[in-house]
Amino acid sequence: MGMSDETEAEQADESSDEQGGFEEGDFVELAYDAFTVDSGELVDTTDEELAEEEGVDTDEQDFSPRTIVIGEGHIFEDVEDELVGQSVGDEGTVVVEQAFDEYDEEEVRTVSANKIPEDERYPGAHVDVDGEHGHVEAIIGGRARVDFNHPLAGEDVEYDYEVVGEVTDREEQAVGFLKMMFDVELDVDLKTEEVEEEVTEETEDGETETTTETVEKETLYIEQSQQLQFNQQWMMGKSQVLNQVIDMLDIDRVIVQEIIDGQPAGMPGMGGMMGGAGGGEGLGDVEDALEDADVDADEIVEELEDEDLGGGDE
Repeated sequence: MGMSDETEAEQADESSDEQGGFEEGDFVELAYDAFTVDSGELVDTTDEELAEEEGVDTDEQDFSPRTIVIGEGHIFEDVEDELVGQSVGDEGTVVVEQAFDEYDEEEVRTVSANKIPEDERYPGAHVDVDGEHGHVEAIIGGRARVDFNHPLAGEDVEYDYEVVGEVTDREEQAVGFLKMMFDVELDVDLKTEEVEEEVTEETEDGETETTTETVEKETLYIEQSQQLQFNQQWMMGKSQVLNQVIDMLDIDRVIVQEIIDGQPAGMPGMGGMMGGAGGGEGLGDVEDALEDADVDADEIVEELEDEDLGGGDE
C-alpha cells in the first residue's frame, strides 16, 4: 500500500469514528425474523405476512418494528453486540447459540397430578406448577411427568434484522418502550414544571428544620385508561418498568393519571357512595340527594325501625 493509500485509509477510519454509530442506551427500531436453526421453527417476527404463512394467529397482534434500548436486554445479547456501531439502514444475521439456555435433563420432573387442573392432564399440555411453567410429557396414575425446560431449550436461533430507525425524541422513546413492555400504545406528555418540596436540614444547635423550596422537575405524565387497569402485565410490572423509564430518559419522575370515562348520565351519586364505603364522604352525597328531593331522612329511618319492630313481634 502506497503512502496516499495509507492516508486515505486513515482518513476513512477517522471519518468512521466521527460518524460513530449506535451505543448502549440508544433507542432503535428493529424489523426482524427469528427461526430455529435446526427445525426452522418461527420464534418471532415483525412481518405479519410471514407470521400468517407460518400459521400464527395474527388477530389483535402488532407486527410493527420493535423499539428496543441497546444494552437493556430487550433482545438477545449477541444481537445487541452486533448493533453497537451500526446505523439506520444496516442489516445483518446473527446466530444465537442455545438462545433459550441448554437443555437440562434435571428439569424434567415427576409431580403429583393433583397439582395440575383436570382439563390439562394430557401429554403436551402447557401447565404452571408451583410457579414454574412447563409441558406435560406423560400422566401415569396419580403422577405427572413435566418438562420445565423452555420449549426451545438447546436450540440455536438465526436472527435476521434490519435497523429501520432511531428514536431520539424522549416522548416517542417512552411510547415505544412502554409499547414493547406492555403491548399497548400509551398517551404520554413530558413536561418541565416547578414543584414545591419540603427540605429537612439540621441546624447549628443540632435540631432539624423543615423548609419548603421550589424546584424544577421533568415529569412524564402517562394516561392510564380503564382498559389498562386490567392489563395483567401493567398491574404486575408497572413500578419496575416505570423506574427503568426514569433512568433511561433521565427524568425526575413519572405520574400516572387515571382516566375514568363513559359513566352513564344521571348517576352522580355512585362515585360518592363507593367512596363513602371507605371514608364516609358518600353519606353526605346521599343526604344531599334526599334533601333535594324534599324527603325527610329521619322519617324514613323511623318508619324502617317501626317495620323491624313490628316484624319481630310477629
